[in-house]
Amino acid sequence: MRGHHFFSHAHEFAGRQGRRGWKGGFGGFEGGRGWGDMFRAGRMLAAGDIRLIVLALLEEKPRHGYDLIKAIEERTSGFYAPSPGVVYPTLTYLEEIGHAEIESEGGKKLYRITEAGRQHLAEHREEADAVLGQLAQVGRKMAQMRSWFGEDSEETEGAYDELHKARHALKLALRGKRGASADELKRVAGILLRAAKDIGGQ
Repeated sequence: MRGHHFFSHAHEFAGRQGRRGWKGGFGGFEGGRGWGDMFRAGRMLAAGDIRLIVLALLEEKPRHGYDLIKAIEERTSGFYAPSPGVVYPTLTYLEEIGHAEIESEGGKKLYRITEAGRQHLAEHREEADAVLGQLAQVGRKMAQMRSWFGEDSEETEGAYDELHKARHALKLALRGKRGASADELKRVAGILLRAAKDIGGQ
């Protein structure tokens, strides 16, 4: 899939869904209602959220920094991958406060959670589970959006643009029929039914 093309469509779609469900930061993305806010999640993860995510992933198994980046990316179906400039300072901080420790493995740093880190995570388990759940929710929505838009190629990009323009034009036309007479609404319904059958090849 062409990443830029997919996200341009996804962002266009998200922007039309409103801004419900956001209460400041990633932790406020609730109930899957805020499609538009999903696209702000990556840059609004608070430092405390990142630390809890990293600790929770280290609790599962020891990891390298790159493994943590990939694990978060996988949980969001490729939507959000924290940069090394976010993950490695977080790991350094967790090591400095005694929540993680390092061992060398083939010239790479392998990070493990410490007992102090486990205790901290246990004390904030509800918050950690909520943040991880929200990552998974973003992943589910991204998978759903991919199933809607399909795998794009260079040849289909222009066709998708035309499809979205047509869908938008139809939405505006239907909005203009509010308050129309019963006969006019029946006429419009007939047009839509014929179009649906034509599109479906029936």
